[in-house]
Amino acid sequence: MQFPYTPPSPLDYFASLVYSDVDFALFEAAVSLAQDEYPELDIQRVLDEVDQLLARVRRRLPADAGALHKLRILNQFFYKDLGFGGNVNNYYDPDNSHMNALLRTRRGIPISLAVLWMELAQGLGLSVRGVGFPGHFMVKVNLPMGQAVIDPMSGHSLSREELSERLDPFRRRSGLVDEFEVPLGLYLQAAAPRDIIARMLRNLKEIYRTQEDWERTLAVQERLIVLLPESWPEYRDRGLAHAELGHTDQAVADLECYLVHSDDLVDVDAIADRVDELRRQSG
Repeated sequence: MQFPYTPPSPLDYFASLVYSDVDFALFEAAVSLAQDEYPELDIQRVLDEVDQLLARVRRRLPADAGALHKLRILNQFFYKDLGFGGNVNNYYDPDNSHMNALLRTRRGIPISLAVLWMELAQGLGLSVRGVGFPGHFMVKVNLPMGQAVIDPMSGHSLSREELSERLDPFRRRSGLVDEFEVPLGLYLQAAAPRDIIARMLRNLKEIYRTQEDWERTLAVQERLIVLLPESWPEYRDRGLAHAELGHTDQAVADLECYLVHSDDLVDVDAIADRVDELRRQSG
């Protein structure tokens, strides 16, 4: 007797991709984020499309191409020939974070452009890593003469002076100036794949919360909790999304989970008051 095959849910599929840090499938996980918005998305087709781009750029490389030559050819192909770049006219469009849409429109934000660019760069044998630079995701490439930090919006290599200038507003907002100043190198450490996906999801979360789109916010929160199961503020935020949607029992469970585990005294009283309010409403 044959049993019907039930494909995994998008969330289960995502969980399988991000389960292990050793085998973390960064690009495929990034592609899978779009399944919440595009339920019929054929992920393998997206992966095949990127493989085809990789095959095209490989054909441009001589067999003895060094790292710098590969980098120049990739940037010519990616930014000039294909026309990838930042969506400066609609920076907060959720599609900027969806890899299938990025491939179609050639427009994205730094982190989505970086994830696609890194997939191609690694396919060429370049040693590249993402950098969780404040406010603007970067990539860095190991070259024979040292390390280059590149803006994924344009492919331009940035000097230490340019990086410090970009960092200055963040330092001032955070009070990290004068005797509290942190060396530039600490902002240029490689981001773990799990942190990259978390940053992509939090970008979407901020867009949806600003729009008060609680259904989409909740979908993002489900992924964040799968990705970061011990990040207790994510349970709080999922609980608040449930509360906005009228899912009182789920909201209370998540908010109480946050209260039990959190040592953040800033909002504990406010969240406890919200739990009491939800209990009164359901009673």
